[in-house]
Amino acid sequence: MKVLVPVKRVIDYNVKVRVKADGTGVDLANVKMSMNPFDEIAVEEAIRLKEAGKADEVVVVSIGVKQAQETLRTALAMGADRAILIIAADDVNTDIEPLAVAKLLAKVVEEEQPGLVVAGKQAIDNDMNATGQMLSALLGWSQATFASEVDIDGDKAVVTREVDGGLQTIKVNLPAIVTADLRLNEPRYATLPNIMKAKKKPLDEKTAADYGVDVTPRLEVVKTSEPAVRQAGIKVESVDELVTKLKEAGAI
Repeated sequence: MKVLVPVKRVIDYNVKVRVKADGTGVDLANVKMSMNPFDEIAVEEAIRLKEAGKADEVVVVSIGVKQAQETLRTALAMGADRAILIIAADDVNTDIEPLAVAKLLAKVVEEEQPGLVVAGKQAIDNDMNATGQMLSALLGWSQATFASEVDIDGDKAVVTREVDGGLQTIKVNLPAIVTADLRLNEPRYATLPNIMKAKKKPLDEKTAADYGVDVTPRLEVVKTSEPAVRQAGIKVESVDELVTKLKEAGAI
């Protein structure tokens, strides 16, 4: 079975995000970029399935700017077999919307014929949490979102999902779309020998036009702003004053 894993290039989660002075978006100048953490978990899970003998090949795909090839090389260094880069934008500030990404992934799935697609549940830059579900709808495949455990049982996938009330275990028919949650696994670090090997692994470059998909944005970002600054607290002199303040605030 072949496993396809979409990965996205985002601002590194350790970086403090800055908004441009004119409010037109996030400042990406000289900012460290890396693989979306949820996608990293998805790559790790695909590699573990291969190591367990339940998958034959792991293919990673990224959609965006040419610089995303660095992200794909990271996935290859982790243990993926080959990569596909779909260049859909020239400007690093352009974010390809989930529907366009899902349409492009659907075309890749038609070409590659994987038995399973494992994706991150969301990207940390826009928090859309929509691509996996849209891809499932376009393909007519089963879906299991927010996965904290995945097991392949013949022609079915047994997935434990994180839900508001706790955990839910479901069994879905393959082929299927699975989106990874934080507790699914702990991604491995790429070793130096594997980083060197990744440079020789296949990485195909294509464009959105090659697949006949229009990636023109349907949404317009009107304004981007920093979160409101938290107001300073106050000190109280006694328990009675604390109770009074809490009552005034409507807390009790």
